[in-house]
Amino acid sequence: MLGGGTFTSQNKKIPGTYINFVSAAKAEGVLSERGIVAYAVNLDWGNDTEVFQISKEEFQRNSLSLLGYEYAAEALKPFRDLFRHATRVLLYRLNPGTKATNNYATAKYSGTRGNSLKVVIGTNPDEEDRWDVSLYLGTTLVDEQRGIASAQNLVDNDYVVYQKDATLTQTAGTLLAGGTNGEVTGEKHKSFLNAIEGYHYHILACDSMDEPTKEYYVAFTRRLREELGIKFQTVLFGKAADYEGIINVKNNATLIPWVAGAQAGCGINKSITNMTYDGELTIKDTYSQAKLEDSIEAGEFVFHKVGQEYRILVDINSKTSVTPEKGQDFKKNQTIRILDQIGNDVASIFNNKYNGKIANDVSGRVSFWSDLVTYFKQLVSIRAIEDFDSQDVEVLPGTEKTDVIANSVITPVSSMEKLYMTVIVQ
Repeated sequence: MLGGGTFTSQNKKIPGTYINFVSAAKAEGVLSERGIVAYAVNLDWGNDTEVFQISKEEFQRNSLSLLGYEYAAEALKPFRDLFRHATRVLLYRLNPGTKATNNYATAKYSGTRGNSLKVVIGTNPDEEDRWDVSLYLGTTLVDEQRGIASAQNLVDNDYVVYQKDATLTQTAGTLLAGGTNGEVTGEKHKSFLNAIEGYHYHILACDSMDEPTKEYYVAFTRRLREELGIKFQTVLFGKAADYEGIINVKNNATLIPWVAGAQAGCGINKSITNMTYDGELTIKDTYSQAKLEDSIEAGEFVFHKVGQEYRILVDINSKTSVTPEKGQDFKKNQTIRILDQIGNDVASIFNNKYNGKIANDVSGRVSFWSDLVTYFKQLVSIRAIEDFDSQDVEVLPGTEKTDVIANSVITPVSSMEKLYMTVIVQ
């Protein structure tokens, strides 16, 4: 049989046909989607051992099993505010406690909401030696299993783990009891930040009023942004951090979920300056023109009243100082969104396509340069940056053979905020 197959170099000894099938070179330039919030919360129900993710659709469909309440419940108002503009949330319970229980079942999660679970057992109408077992959360039927011979045959569900050695007897309704919430402490927030470090998100939210806890969030944000290159912003209440990674909400801590969702869901080619608050809270704050100007100078993210609506005054972060390295533009969240997006996306392109896979030679660096140029052109096409020239990007060999140096010059676009108009009357 003659030789055949693929080739790396032209060094075959046996006559035959050697064919390589390769894809045409295609530049990478994928803009990752936004909308993810990381948030540590005080809950009556829910996963109490790890970070858990909920999408907007899951929240709308499965809030009862995931968070313990129906979608329209008063207790879920903060989540409805958050999901006005966020697409996903990474949640962490700050207050795991004790699971409710009775002779037939133990709640799946700890918390006081488990005390509203009720087991109803009745004789099966078709087979008198079998049982129908129903489970209610409040007045809502959440699980029903018919024709059960014994407790061993009961299937655990999203709400309870059944006691398989229980003796089933008829009951009009036996409530679970003993469910408690734990205490929220600064150490619980630290545990959350340790757990969330390896996840991808755009906004980290904290509604704590405890100053040491807020300081810890600021330090965490600085460390991840500056030492690890993980780009996100943190939304806090009443924290003058003078840092582009911190958004300092002024009006009320209850606005944190809505602000976090709005910031996470905002495109990099947009600003939420003058955006109308469309949540369910009642904002009562009114500020004078002088106070609003002071808020801008202080790096405060403030809502102000316009007619019967409340709107965001300016989409700014807490940065107030200006340096040669970080000028006025770094106070704008739109600028930070663009820069963070570039940082995250370029890292993704390099790690997924080049890191450990492509040779660090002229051809490899040209390929990386081409991908960067394609990516920046995408940003131009969505009007996130302007005045871009491919010559503004260079990819060079580094000191070590494995090192690559990439330099680029970009001009972020800002949304219109002020109009200065002169009308000449003739």
